[in-house]
Amino acid sequence: MLTNPVLISVVVMVGLSLFKLNVLLALIVAAIVGGLTAGMSLIDTMETLIGGMGGNAETALNYILLGALAAAIHKTGAAKIITQKLSKSMKGTGKTLVFIIAFISMFSQNLIPVHIAFIPILIPPLIAVMNKLKIDRRAVATALTFGLKAAYITIPVGYGLIFHNLIRDEMALSGMDIGDIEIWQILWIPGLAMLVGLLIAVLITYRKPREYDDETGTRFGYKEQETEEVVLNKSHIFALIGAVSALVVQLAVGSLVLGALLGLAIMIVGGAIKWTNLDGMVKDGIKMMGFIAFVMLVASGYGDVIRETGGVETLVESVTGIIGDSQLLAATGMIVLGLFITMGIGTSFGTIPIIAAIYVPLTFELGFSPAATILLIGSAAALGDAGSPASDSTLGPTAGLNVDGQHDHIWDTCVPTFSHFDIPIMIFGIIGAVIL
Repeated sequence: MLTNPVLISVVVMVGLSLFKLNVLLALIVAAIVGGLTAGMSLIDTMETLIGGMGGNAETALNYILLGALAAAIHKTGAAKIITQKLSKSMKGTGKTLVFIIAFISMFSQNLIPVHIAFIPILIPPLIAVMNKLKIDRRAVATALTFGLKAAYITIPVGYGLIFHNLIRDEMALSGMDIGDIEIWQILWIPGLAMLVGLLIAVLITYRKPREYDDETGTRFGYKEQETEEVVLNKSHIFALIGAVSALVVQLAVGSLVLGALLGLAIMIVGGAIKWTNLDGMVKDGIKMMGFIAFVMLVASGYGDVIRETGGVETLVESVTGIIGDSQLLAATGMIVLGLFITMGIGTSFGTIPIIAAIYVPLTFELGFSPAATILLIGSAAALGDAGSPASDSTLGPTAGLNVDGQHDHIWDTCVPTFSHFDIPIMIFGIIGAVIL
């Protein structure tokens, strides 16, 4: 088992990622190691890798166009005016404010898919309010990460549509057609786990007041009132209409590409963005989401190399020989393996092709249902976006909360999000997979 090419390749990939090698390069090197270990030639390995990249072409295109739409919305200032209005209306206790931030954060994945771009707009102006209310920023970090993750895990719109379609497609490539099963009807389980984690974080773990230095911000170049007021205008209105139209198209025909194109078209016709600026919007979209799109392409090719090595079958035989017929042990092992992989890479989307290539044959052999397989893949993949220092779902909150230098990325964001989200997801995922 220790000489299995799949196992060796995964260990190399995670190890290189943990040693801070770029994820894209880590995937390529790991694919080469896996292919060579299995007896494939270097040329055959690279041909398989490159040939398999087309499997995620639609996903990559979705990311680029969604990035362009997000860049356009951000450019018009529509997202800024919404967050300014909401931040002014935020009143009540510190806990209420934290829950409102979590709710707003969810919009960034589905309704107005700007991802983490809203954080530098919303959070810095609220720092003074948080300090006055003595809110523990670790609670805010968990709230932001909750919105950035739970929304795409459970809601099949925007980034959620990409996530769910990716699971469906990669399962089919690995030999398991889930038919008419709606993935969101399964992934509410890890979503519920995250909600439990959020409630524990806000109401129990970080409920006590925490003091911060109000004067520190001036030494870090941050001032409370440095953002100027934005007034609602025609451009904002058409930007919002474009965003809502994109949402409607996604729900109606299930195409993120068509939704993004329609949203951009409405903003151009309405004058929210100029035709001459459209090229810049697309370039901004590539800057925002291009790297993730390329990771998705290479990850798809990596999945093909993993399948081509023949190591998956022998790994399944070895694992089933060790654990026997115990689905509980199998589910636990797969979730832990998923944590190992996704924490190293730091992206849930990019690990789905890798996890699906290993999980599907294993779950089929052990008698797990398609619904249980969906839960295991979705839960394992979701682990990478909380707790990993390389995830944008932890980097984004830190960037917003550390404007005055009083919020540590590892101890104030990564450790709280790992303990309150990854652990519940693992528990719910294991139990749910056995029951389903």
